[in-house]
This record gives sequence, structure tokens and C-alpha cells, in this order.
Amino acid sequence: MKNKRFIIILVIGILLIIQLFRINTTNPEIIQNKDYLTVSGAPQEIRTNLKNSCYDCHSYETNYPWYSKVAPVSWLLKNHIQEGREHINFSAWGDYTPEKQVALQEECAGEIEKNNMPLKSYTIIHTKAKLTPGSKKSLVVWFGQIKNSSNR
Repeated sequence: MKNKRFIIILVIGILLIIQLFRINTTNPEIIQNKDYLTVSGAPQEIRTNLKNSCYDCHSYETNYPWYSKVAPVSWLLKNHIQEGREHINFSAWGDYTPEKQVALQEECAGEIEKNNMPLKSYTIIHTKAKLTPGSKKSLVVWFGQIKNSSNR
């Protein structure tokens, strides 16, 4: 009984102490003329879908939810956002070479078609991020049109 109580107190103590180690939730500055939506001239439907479904993890426009203040969940969230931005960062789109842009657009279309993006774990909490079959198709067509126009 004393061992069980000690373990519970220890776990609670550790959970309280780790709350002192906060993540940085400051987003880097956004330079509009480098942002994908500005560079591509995306229509409103595409803008809305990308903002709702992609920009939280793949841009400098992350909206940190309440649970981003609770360790260790906050650490996992921060890591996930860093990985997302490293893979594709719509806020830094203008820094990519044209070849890289085409490759990323092809990859975006493929990930959407395969239902890999947005992540299921993300859409469970962020229901606004779920893509309808029509929005998926619109995004895939959009990325395909942009790719084809850049090859002309």
C-alpha cells in the first residue's frame, strides 16, 4: 500500500515538474511574397482548404491549441510541427527552387489522394481540417494544374 502511494505521488510530482519545461509557441515572421497562397495565386476555395487542413503544421501560421501548454503532449506537438515544416513549409514556398516546388506539389496531390493528409490524428480534434471528397479532388486538380503550368 505504501509503495503504491509513493509511486502515485512520484508520478504526480514528475508530471508537475515537467510543466516547467514549456515549448516555444512563437511563430516565425511571415513574409507574404514567399507564401504559397500568394505565390500561386490560389483561388478562395483552395486557400480555405489549405489554411484549414495544412497550414497548422506546414506553415508559420500555426495556431497552438490549449493542450500545447501541457507537457509531455506539448513536446510531441512541437516535434510534429517541426517535422511538418521541414518536409514542406507553405510560408517559405518562395525559397524553394521551381523543381522542388513541382515535386512538392506532386507529393501534396499524392498524399491527399492516398488519404495520408491531413493526418487522421489531426482531424479527430480539428474537425474543420477534414477534407470532403470534393475538396480533395479540387486540391489534387489544383496541384496538377500548377505543376502543368510550370512545365510550359
